Amino acid sequence: MLSPVSKTRGRAVILSKLRIWTSTVAMAAGLAAAMPVAPALAESLSGAYLASRQARYGSDFAAAAQYLSMALARDPSHPLLLDSAIQAFVSVGKIDLALPIARKAEADGVGSQAGRMILAANEAKTGQFEALIARAESEKGSGPLVDGLMIAWAQVGLGDMSAALKAFDAVGKERGLASFAQYHKALALASVGDFEAAEKIFVADGAGALQGTRRGMIARLQIMSQVEKTTEAVALMDQVFGSDLDPELREMRGDLEAGKPLPFSLARGAADGTAEVFYSIAGALSDEANPDYTLLYTRAALYLRPGHTDAALLAAGLLEDLEQHELAVEVYRSVPQDDPAFHAAELGRAAALRAAGKDEAAMEVLEQLARTSPDLPAVHVTIGDYLRAKDDFKGAVAAYDRALALYGDSQPSLWFLFYARGIAHEQMKDWQASEADFRKALELNPNQPQVLNYLGYSLVERGESLDEALDMIERAVASRPDSGYIVDSLGWVLFRLGRYDEAVGHMERAAELVAVDPIINDHLGDVYWSVGRKLEAEFQWQRALSFEPEEKDAARIRRKLEVGLDAVLAEEGAAPLKVANDDN
Repeated sequence: MLSPVSKTRGRAVILSKLRIWTSTVAMAAGLAAAMPVAPALAESLSGAYLASRQARYGSDFAAAAQYLSMALARDPSHPLLLDSAIQAFVSVGKIDLALPIARKAEADGVGSQAGRMILAANEAKTGQFEALIARAESEKGSGPLVDGLMIAWAQVGLGDMSAALKAFDAVGKERGLASFAQYHKALALASVGDFEAAEKIFVADGAGALQGTRRGMIARLQIMSQVEKTTEAVALMDQVFGSDLDPELREMRGDLEAGKPLPFSLARGAADGTAEVFYSIAGALSDEANPDYTLLYTRAALYLRPGHTDAALLAAGLLEDLEQHELAVEVYRSVPQDDPAFHAAELGRAAALRAAGKDEAAMEVLEQLARTSPDLPAVHVTIGDYLRAKDDFKGAVAAYDRALALYGDSQPSLWFLFYARGIAHEQMKDWQASEADFRKALELNPNQPQVLNYLGYSLVERGESLDEALDMIERAVASRPDSGYIVDSLGWVLFRLGRYDEAVGHMERAAELVAVDPIINDHLGDVYWSVGRKLEAEFQWQRALSFEPEEKDAARIRRKLEVGLDAVLAEEGAAPLKVANDDN
């Protein structure tokens, strides 16, 4: 605590504050000196601050940290600069650089939640459990849930399990926090070897939704194996995860079948438990809060436990959401090759590299992963998706073939793989193989709207089985009434069937849903022409051209504007419109 409680301690606090201030200024000045920034900004506090604001607006945390360091070198006590700098450094994972700024902010009475968070994390990491409890109890923590759970884990760290269990129960009495409290209570009991008590919490469903997460389920399986419930653990694993297991789960299942107890690894002590608190909160926030806020919790978890792979994967995913692809690549790369989730990290790294425009580097990652993990179907699926996006349909089909061979049986979840391979076959003009794949996808997932739409639309374009195609597309629209592309398909099949008046409303609805798509606007123009609304048709064709369609489509649209749809159909040798619903 920095508040003076006596004259003697007051002098020590003043000296402590002076040391904190000096170290903060020195650090900020050192960082600022190394920054490659514009001279005008380097000479101006306001310039550095404005540049940091622009960087933070774009979630460029690294640049924000640099500019804020410059600003702090000029005004080391500004509350907003202190808080913003802490957040920026934590966001890029530079906790050691954020700590002295957080201490300065606390000494100045600045209410920085990010600063309090990492100060608490540092106390847990360095075993200062009494200080951690004092922080939480004096309301200098991160909030009721986090503080309550950290107090409990700190008691575990002090070896007082009785006090720890009471603290977990106290958190559980707060509205909506029971499942968090019970889940962490189970982890704490397991961390000290009381697996039977931990298992009772899971059996009673005290851990609530948290035990339904992948990490929560792994914790329960490890605990079950320790109380010799291996048969039940295997059955539970099959029920929850099915047969499509990643390397970590596959290894766990093999050990369980062999009767080998699984070591409890989720929380090996109080510091791990505190890391788990931050990760649990991040997981709960990931679908609700802003990614930049959730990222702070994942960074705190990784600071406490650098090998927390789940936290690393979540942090990298959040960085991708924020379009900070280079930072995401850095986090993915931190997962070691011997980690069971290494393949997941490499798949994520490849995706982040692609998003950063580094296609060749992404493909190198995937190809290397295919060599080191050739028996993982997900790797080949990803390669297939990548090649399909690059219009290498032959390569995509080969990759999908390898994936399907590895999966073996045709389980329902594989519908998308058949669908993707069907698209690749269709693009290769192999309609027989394409149709077979689409129909296999529907066999596995009969009402899947994407497959119904693609197959139905393809049949319409080929002039085959039009009644069946109409039925498929109508089912797809019933499932996805707000999908402009699917509604467009319904309008188009009605147009191809000569039911022009019925097509109009659907095509207009599609154009409302996807207003800037050239194909949909072109289709709407054709439908308008077919019912005699020729001025409106020409307007829609002009509109379609404004959205820059492919040159082949653009040339056809321009020809329709010159001579009309009827003449273009005649030039193409296509069947004429059945009836033009006008007075001429």
